[in-house]
Amino acid sequence: MSENARPLDLLNSAKGKTVLVELKNSHSINGKLVAFDIHVNITLENAEETSSGEVRKLGNVFIRGDTIILISPSI
Repeated sequence: MSENARPLDLLNSAKGKTVLVELKNSHSINGKLVAFDIHVNITLENAEETSSGEVRKLGNVFIRGDTIILISPSI
């Protein structure tokens, strides 16, 4: 990615890929990034939440941008 890339450009390049989303409540959600907006509200499909070592399948989810700490491509 170019050194002049903006944050939303980086999110756009992650569309259709699996991402890890860490939330302020210490939960982590993995899922395929479907969409996002300028407030970094995001939509994931096939999402799974991990909390205290337990995994819970969520399916399609909408996450408010103000609850997100980190969004990273899954490895």
